Amino acid sequence: MMNGPIIKGNPLKISVSLLLISYLVGEFIIQKYPLAYIFQLIGILGLIFSVGIFISGFSSFKSHDEDPTPTTKTNRLIKKGIYAYTRNPIYLAFVCFHLSMFLVFNNVMYLLSSVVLAIWLHHWVIEVEENYLEQKFDDEFISYKNAVKRWLFF
Repeated sequence: MMNGPIIKGNPLKISVSLLLISYLVGEFIIQKYPLAYIFQLIGILGLIFSVGIFISGFSSFKSHDEDPTPTTKTNRLIKKGIYAYTRNPIYLAFVCFHLSMFLVFNNVMYLLSSVVLAIWLHHWVIEVEENYLEQKFDDEFISYKNAVKRWLFF
């Protein structure tokens, strides 16, 4: 059995890099298009929601003595807490954070970075992780996968 899934890139570092690039391009190069004030309020709630989901997912890993780094070997499936509602709460938090930044700061680059991040996470991180987990845990992961959505709603 392999040590862990072979993922190219670190999701946290890529998310933070995209935030930085989005800030620089969106603030100094691209014109802003103001949204209604209600969208900024929704964005603030989204930021709080994102941080809460991230902390919940990260805490679940730590309480089960697992390393949240996606390339590390895992010893058990975490199916309790936030993981009973979404299989990828930390990645969901990253994408929601980017979307919320768009709503709060009217910077279209955050919207674009959220789309790029979601596509990359979905195809080149989550699918690789799921193949690894299916090989390692077989029927247990398949039944978990059938019971819990990948992203929350789909």
